[in-house]
Amino acid sequence: MTLALRVPEELSARVPAEQRGPGLDRDAVRLLVSRGTEVSHHAFPELPCLLRAGDLLVVNTSPTLAAAVDGRIGHARVVVHFSTRGDDGRWAVELRESDGRGTTRARAGGPAGMEVRLPGGVRLTLEEPLSGRSERLWWARAHSRAGVTGAGGPGADVDGARVPGAGVPGLLREYGRPIRYSYTERDQPLSVYQTVFALPQPGGTGSAEMPSAARPFTARLVAELVSRGVQFAPITLHTGVASAEAHEPPYPERFAVPEASARLINAVKAGDGRVVAVGTTAVRAVESAAGADGVVRAREGWTDLVVTPERGVRVVDGLLTGLHEPEASHLLMLRAVAGSAAVDRGYEEALRGLYLWHEFGDVHLLLPAEAGAGAPHTEHCFSNCR
Repeated sequence: MTLALRVPEELSARVPAEQRGPGLDRDAVRLLVSRGTEVSHHAFPELPCLLRAGDLLVVNTSPTLAAAVDGRIGHARVVVHFSTRGDDGRWAVELRESDGRGTTRARAGGPAGMEVRLPGGVRLTLEEPLSGRSERLWWARAHSRAGVTGAGGPGADVDGARVPGAGVPGLLREYGRPIRYSYTERDQPLSVYQTVFALPQPGGTGSAEMPSAARPFTARLVAELVSRGVQFAPITLHTGVASAEAHEPPYPERFAVPEASARLINAVKAGDGRVVAVGTTAVRAVESAAGADGVVRAREGWTDLVVTPERGVRVVDGLLTGLHEPEASHLLMLRAVAGSAAVDRGYEEALRGLYLWHEFGDVHLLLPAEAGAGAPHTEHCFSNCR
């Protein structure tokens, strides 16, 4: 089921919040709050007023990679989006082509054996589609003259060029740039795509696309939340590339829920606090680590979980997330957390209120309905938070 609405192009956030005017920071975005079908409108810095002491925010520590690299197939120019590193050292990749506006459009992948020439003397060989559902993403292996670089081995001199010493992660650091979509205005430095929670990962792995729900957080806001008794539980889920064209369900992604975070989540669930996931990635990770009894256990590996209303959620009480396209599979997760009526009502209000969409846009906080309350926390909340 999808929402019967259309998001006008003018509601796409084309630049980050801090670039929209002097003196602005990342948190200069709007916050739509849904408690059941009750909706209220806020500024993001009001978040500490909207949560309670004892609430827990689950945050994704995956850093964003400079995952787009220019290449050539014969004389044709292509852009390779590196999505996910497999256990065998191969990478899931998507081939794109330039649209002439600084961004890319879809391009057919394959056939098996196709070779893409990349900077630094690296060759990328397509081996097989990632899924039988689509040939958009392919497993590929990166080589240099001296050997395989995909598994993170040492670099090698190739025709006078140096292959970065950390395999594909090194290639991305040297030649890559963040994946950019057509609704954005211009290229941005990688720092724009890192959240305050991002941490270096073993082997230089990370997310092909930013875990964007956490982008508005600043160190100042995190400190205020902690001072008010809100807790944080870090998890990691490395996101692959999205598909704005195909609206496909999510592919398997690597995740980790550490023991300390599992214990903290279970303690909050046993008390009066609420577990609020920051982003759909946090929902997927936590729900993948939860048993049928609702207990979260330390776990890491791959998850192919798709959270739907039929499956429901076992752990998450609320969700802080961006505004998703009506066709996006993420909306199934939102409905699983908050219910269809709450999601439909919230999106109607977001359109009516001219909220901004996509990774640089405004955010939506979905919380459980409060019995006997209308829409608590008035528009004057901001003055009470400072």
